[in-house]
Amino acid sequence: MLDAINGVGGAAAEKYAGIIAENRAATRRTQLRVGLVVLACLFSLASVGLFDVDRLLSGIPACWKILTEMMPPDFSRWRDWLHPLVDTFFMSIAGTAIAVVLGLPLGLCAARTTAPHAAVYTAARWTLNLLRAIPELIMGIFLVAAVGFGALPGALALGLHSLGMVAKFFAEAFEHADPKPIEAAQASGATPMQVVIHALLPQVTPQLIDTILYRWEYNFRASTLLGIVGAGGIGFELMASLRILMYQEVAALMLIIFAGVTLVDFLGSLLRRAQLK
Repeated sequence: MLDAINGVGGAAAEKYAGIIAENRAATRRTQLRVGLVVLACLFSLASVGLFDVDRLLSGIPACWKILTEMMPPDFSRWRDWLHPLVDTFFMSIAGTAIAVVLGLPLGLCAARTTAPHAAVYTAARWTLNLLRAIPELIMGIFLVAAVGFGALPGALALGLHSLGMVAKFFAEAFEHADPKPIEAAQASGATPMQVVIHALLPQVTPQLIDTILYRWEYNFRASTLLGIVGAGGIGFELMASLRILMYQEVAALMLIIFAGVTLVDFLGSLLRRAQLK
């Protein structure tokens, strides 16, 4: 009888200790979140000093003058802009394709659960950090100097910069995949490639597709900026109009770019819905 009572008392004590431990962990998580929010607020307040209110107010008349000079938009050269717009569209697709093709193996190497060795994991992570640290404009300038003007350096710049972000998202998706199907495939004698194809990729395919579509939409917007450094596309036409102060053409080109971004966003939404069916 005493042993039974002691056993019940011990179980209750263990349960009580577990509840206390869970409460302490929840308290620590709450404190961490509050600390992060406070830190973010402090940084936000510190950044307010970057804004010069007097300069902003004095710039309003100049902005209004430029806006009035942009009206009405001049679409008289729209035929000349069709080819650069198509170049921009395919530049974004090519850049995204480069990032996806290279991002899958690099993402596998950058995930703790799939990296073949710790050294490979570290090297892959450093590579991704380096690719994300270099803006696509800087890559575009370097590649334009290396291979010349046109859409090719733009596509390469978008692909290399996107690779750093795409592979990072891929790696995080691989790390958060359910390990049970992977362990079952390994226990059945599957090769590492078979494990990836049959146990890992089916789990993370929706996340990978979302990442690819998001990056494609981003690359279309970024490809317009690469025209500034001579990487072709509609951005090159926009920069040419800005240099000669043809603000009405600038307004027309901005509306065309807006329409292109809207189209790409619509196509991305269609592909997402098709994926869910």
